Amino acid sequence: MAFKYCILFAVVAAASAAVLPVAVKHIEYADAPAEYQFEYSVHDDHTGDIKSQHEERHGDNVVGQYTLIDADGYRRVVEYTADEHNGFNAVVRREPVKTAIPVAKVVAPIAKVYAAPIAKVAVPVAKVAYPAYHY
Repeated sequence: MAFKYCILFAVVAAASAAVLPVAVKHIEYADAPAEYQFEYSVHDDHTGDIKSQHEERHGDNVVGQYTLIDADGYRRVVEYTADEHNGFNAVVRREPVKTAIPVAKVVAPIAKVYAAPIAKVAVPVAKVAYPAYHY
């Protein structure tokens, strides 16, 4: 019985495929070179997060720079270029930060633990004599 349903569904699928035309539209895109320029920067005094980036692309050539403040207080500056002949190249330099950057400091209060005196309580032990049973 299930085989008959499979044959029926196959016939219906084949018939509907012949009735419904399939239209495929091919879209041609012009081969224009990629062009963009962007930049961003963050300066958050509360967390000490200070960074920036600038990048430009003209065709296959990319030129950019980003900076950030490392945990040891130095500014890391990375200047990079990328093209199809030389690949990705970066020059990294570190420079001390001239001004003090406030870093959020969280100090947890030290919990004082007091040891409570141990109470010495004498619990009386009752001695009970059980009768001996013989089996």
